[in-house]
Amino acid sequence: MSKISSSELYLMWKEITGKAQLENDCEPIFDSYFEATIFPFDNLRQGLSAKLEKELTGSGLKRSDLKKLIAESEHNTSLVKDAAADIKATLNRDSACNSSLEVFLFYKGFSALQAHRLAHHLWLHNQQLLALLIQSHVSRHFGIDIHPAARIGSGIMLDHATGLVIGETAVIGDDVSIMQSVTLGGTGKESGDRHPKIGYGVLIGPGAKILGNINIGTGAMIAASSVVLKPVSDNAIVAGVPAKIVGNTQTKEPSLTMNHHFSYHTDQD
Repeated sequence: MSKISSSELYLMWKEITGKAQLENDCEPIFDSYFEATIFPFDNLRQGLSAKLEKELTGSGLKRSDLKKLIAESEHNTSLVKDAAADIKATLNRDSACNSSLEVFLFYKGFSALQAHRLAHHLWLHNQQLLALLIQSHVSRHFGIDIHPAARIGSGIMLDHATGLVIGETAVIGDDVSIMQSVTLGGTGKESGDRHPKIGYGVLIGPGAKILGNINIGTGAMIAASSVVLKPVSDNAIVAGVPAKIVGNTQTKEPSLTMNHHFSYHTDQD
């Protein structure tokens, strides 16, 4: 995935504010809502900061302290550019999504992921208890549980995202798409590095469970409701309980096409 440029950040926020203005012109009832979420802000950085501050209110932290934490995180990380890449990914891959404005305001997978990016920054800077507080709030608020130590790339789509669990030592590469009710977990028998490593461009179907410190290769596809206990090679399709290789993906990046169909065949066929 190409990096998000400063000009793309500018154009994305211009698109978001323009769409909000059009919607407001059609439905003036939105006026006070957009005045709180979109119109006062000059760029995506400001809008995202306000969004995170609002959504993390209720975590037990003062809003002034939240504002400071968010500002420090944005200053020291690529949080804003990652957020823009996540918006772009969701708009391009979700057939139900009509605008960047919808993603920014209403997609809880996007919201939970941005809160995780903040929590991950805190975790890396020896503020683990604060990071866990944010994780706990996000889990209760959105029904999405991502450990703050988990490493997640850019251009990620968490579609629906309800019931998603991502464990402490999980790693997710760039341009991955993950559906609802997915678990990236341990086996319950290990400590230390015990969670899956998801490669670039992987598509993980709804309800899939990937367990243990195993590698899921670049461009692989995990079919819906599969239970994956062994490593998966690049561009392989796996399905079943336990999951077995049933084919190969037709594209190098199934996460971009979001095509969950495959022809089922095994070595016994």
